[in-house]
Amino acid sequence: MSILAIDTATQVSSVAVAKERRLLSELTMQGKLTHSETLLPHIESALKMAATAKEDLEGIAISIGPGSFTGLRIGLAAAKAMSYALNIPLVGVSTLKALAYQLPVPGVRLMCLLDAQKGNAYVESYRWEQDELQVVETVRVAKISDIVAAAGKLDEQVILLGDAVQKKIAGKLELPANVRVAMPHLVMPRAACVAMLGQRELAAGHVDNVMDLEPVYIRRSEAEVLWEKRHPEEAKATKPTEEM
Repeated sequence: MSILAIDTATQVSSVAVAKERRLLSELTMQGKLTHSETLLPHIESALKMAATAKEDLEGIAISIGPGSFTGLRIGLAAAKAMSYALNIPLVGVSTLKALAYQLPVPGVRLMCLLDAQKGNAYVESYRWEQDELQVVETVRVAKISDIVAAAGKLDEQVILLGDAVQKKIAGKLELPANVRVAMPHLVMPRAACVAMLGQRELAAGHVDNVMDLEPVYIRRSEAEVLWEKRHPEEAKATKPTEEM
């Protein structure tokens, strides 16, 4: 199965093309340009490098978060448009799981952190067991300093991955003895991992509805919070009434 994978959940723009568990091409960059400027040219370049026409694609995998609200919407909009236009299946992949997937190291806890602003991070923990990636602690939002402190109390080795690690931890915080940061080339998301996870989901018959698939936000956007503060009466009126 030829599959296109997209990850725009962070500042990294990553696009990959894979077929039958072979990575045919990948274009990954972290720069100052926005996803709206880079994504479509990156898709075109990745397809060209893979010698794959868009009409030959058999599926699309998209990283659905959590992560940057704007980045997630841009990536998902492009994935939905291509899925609909080409009439091929679409599958959403957890950004946090894709992060952990790129580090197949048994015997350690992989702690994936994505920036949630204001010193917070979305965090989810994984461990490889019998060649399968298992969730150890489900996603939550917490203070980065608290996450690191809690990791230091674990009776196992911990590896930190994600853009929150790159921005707020690596070289900035003193880490406990059992905690380390992933190597620079592994710390950020890659579409190749989204592609491999997406292929597994599609092969198992798991397909998302192109009309219904939404990003995983976990928390509300700052715009929503500010609007509620400035318009308390309107916000109260729009909230659903609890059933008695």
